[in-house]
Amino acid sequence: MDIGIGLPNAVPGTTGDQLTEWARAAEEAGFSTLGTIDRIVYPSYEPMVALSAAAAVTERIRLATSVMLGPLRQNAAEVAKQFLSLDALAGGGRTVLGIAIGGRKDDYEISGVSMSERGAWLDAGLDTIHEIWAGGGEHGGKVGPMPSNGGPSLLVGGSVDAAFERAARHGDGWIMGGGSPDDFKGGLEKLGSAWSAAGRDGKPPTAALSYFGLGDGGEAASNTYLNDYYAFLGDEVAGMIAGSAANDADTIKAYVAGFEEAGCGELIFFPSSGDVEQVHLLAEAAGL
Repeated sequence: MDIGIGLPNAVPGTTGDQLTEWARAAEEAGFSTLGTIDRIVYPSYEPMVALSAAAAVTERIRLATSVMLGPLRQNAAEVAKQFLSLDALAGGGRTVLGIAIGGRKDDYEISGVSMSERGAWLDAGLDTIHEIWAGGGEHGGKVGPMPSNGGPSLLVGGSVDAAFERAARHGDGWIMGGGSPDDFKGGLEKLGSAWSAAGRDGKPPTAALSYFGLGDGGEAASNTYLNDYYAFLGDEVAGMIAGSAANDADTIKAYVAGFEEAGCGELIFFPSSGDVEQVHLLAEAAGL
């Protein structure tokens, strides 16, 4: 199983210098992927902007939205073009579009998008993205730059049946937003059924997310950040998420072992602080 790390793009107060220093350190440490989290109504960096900054200072590490809230962008062709552009600037073949629908009412309200239409948008949007990337259909070859070295890859996020069906119809694989190794194992079984029903062969790529905050002040940073970030879910749920963050090396190792045993292809740890020392602490804890 690969071990990725999230950029601190959604951690309030992170500076541009911290973001690019983090990206360099993550590549040097041997992490597989730099991920981003997506929100509109929050003091966070927009994922594509953050990944563009990371692309400019790295050469190998994958660059992933994990996930982008697709319907908030409204224009699927623009999403396809943005990722083709990012992939070309990054050298080709190292970008991953993780995409899902999201669930925050304020993000949808400020974007002028109806939450009731988000599933339909994603179904149609994935068709458009796939068509443009493949170079076929009405838009084939017209929206570029053209992909190289395989171009971007696509992971569909979500935990409802429709998400697994979308992943099987349109995606290269599936990404689980949050949860335990047991949750992942259950989702993987649903993905397998949807994959077979769609006539897909092989084993699809998969990924999952977890949070961490290590060293002195790590637990406090996790509590502060995650209780704020997930406040819209209520104090109890936000507290549970904050409490699930890995705050020591033993918990990191347990999460790695648990998700690997569950069949996960990549586990991406997201930070609670923009301090680049967190990159080094996680690399050591994860055995990189």
